[in-house]
Amino acid sequence: MDILLALKTNALPAVMTLLVMMLLWKIRGKQSSLRRLPPGPRPNPLLGNLFQFNLNEAYKYYLELSKKYGSVVTIWLANTPVVIISGYEALKETMIGLGEEFSGRANYPLIMKATLGYGVMSTSGHRWKEMRRFSLMTLKNFGMGRRSIEERVTEEAEYLVERIKKFEGSAISPADMLSNAVTNVICSIVFGHRFELEDPQFMFLLQTINSYFSILSSPLGQLYNIFPKLVGLFPGKHHQLFKDLKDARDYFKREAQARMNNVDPSCPQDFIDAFVLKIKEEKDKPDTEYNLENLVSSAWNMFSAGTETTSSTLRHSLLLMMKHPDVQERVQREIDEIVGQDRWPSIEDRQRLPYTDAVIHEVQRSMDLSPIAVPHKTMCDTEYNGYVIPKGTMVFPLLSSVLIDPKLWKNPNCFDPKNFLDGDGRFKKSDAFVVFGMGKRACLGEALARTELFLFFTSLLQHFTFKAMVPPEELDTTPTNCSFGRMPRTYECYAVPRI
Repeated sequence: MDILLALKTNALPAVMTLLVMMLLWKIRGKQSSLRRLPPGPRPNPLLGNLFQFNLNEAYKYYLELSKKYGSVVTIWLANTPVVIISGYEALKETMIGLGEEFSGRANYPLIMKATLGYGVMSTSGHRWKEMRRFSLMTLKNFGMGRRSIEERVTEEAEYLVERIKKFEGSAISPADMLSNAVTNVICSIVFGHRFELEDPQFMFLLQTINSYFSILSSPLGQLYNIFPKLVGLFPGKHHQLFKDLKDARDYFKREAQARMNNVDPSCPQDFIDAFVLKIKEEKDKPDTEYNLENLVSSAWNMFSAGTETTSSTLRHSLLLMMKHPDVQERVQREIDEIVGQDRWPSIEDRQRLPYTDAVIHEVQRSMDLSPIAVPHKTMCDTEYNGYVIPKGTMVFPLLSSVLIDPKLWKNPNCFDPKNFLDGDGRFKKSDAFVVFGMGKRACLGEALARTELFLFFTSLLQHFTFKAMVPPEELDTTPTNCSFGRMPRTYECYAVPRI
């Protein structure tokens, strides 16, 4: 009894001592695991390097760090280490050469709010591989016994041209029209049909997508991603966004549930049909990834990744055509010679329109829409360049470091289509064209985006000449910086019919 009493009496101090020892061991172990991280600027207590740069121009700070510390740098966002990788060779060695090790997706709280950890964009490991494989296969198979991707884009290009024609050459603001057209392409792929512009559901989807990117691209979004629990306690636009994201998920679920009993197994018409068939096929597998949550999040990934980026690039392309009327005239001359005015452009025309293709690529390169790829994470302790990057470390691939490298491009800070033309005027590919990312986590929708950019751009310049409301030399084409990327400026212009 005396022994038991003694144990009870001394239990609390013993437990406290044990807890302190465990905490010290954990801290020491963490410090040891981080000891061989790449070099970087000294972080401040608690906040790390947060106050050492402008949240809207983070990539510029990272570019400066790469000049000082080399191609692999560590910064701290609060108490979280982030490794920044820059330069073509380093990105190639890590994203491709060590592709499996760097294939994870970092936990971005805003993206997790939209996807709940399902789908393609926010997942890693087996789930990501399975969802990516299915999504790629489904997009590739469109056109085999059903409407092709090209048909869907061409249809929307026709609607867009007819809508602009109604203005009869008067001033237009193309931002909303381009966004609506690109969003309807995704609607056609996901739901199997386009929406009329005044449709309440279409308007809700547009509003949700715009709000999502607005907050994701703002300092508020950056702070939420670093301090989600703290920022979540304060009022703000993010709370309405979270409600809208839930409503959008519920709409996707209703669409999927409505297909469960009437989808045609022999001819799925859209992405939801194809996914529903896979759910039914694997319903008896306990560990299957084919469920409603993955369907909804994969569909949302298409909207979030395939609308704002493409429509913004198109908007910037028209701005550059107004800034460089000689380039616009040469593109139109090439389109007139190869396509003419009696039919719509097709993907097959791309090889016969080398200058036009070069212009589109140079728009993307010079715009540098996403200077930093969506954050990766390491899937295991990974050694690179003499450093050890622990498992689970967030990684920023700095794509901008490649797209503006003077060793890889002529006049990298200027718009110059010759970057993609050889001496004979033929289109010239470049491995340094990394706007869609590199390696295993390169953009899932690259093929779709290329199709949309080419068909929309050529269709618009086939039918209109775009003119600025000020002289070309006064036109500011510099993208505006935001935490998510570089967005084109808003503007009004004249779309003068050519026929």
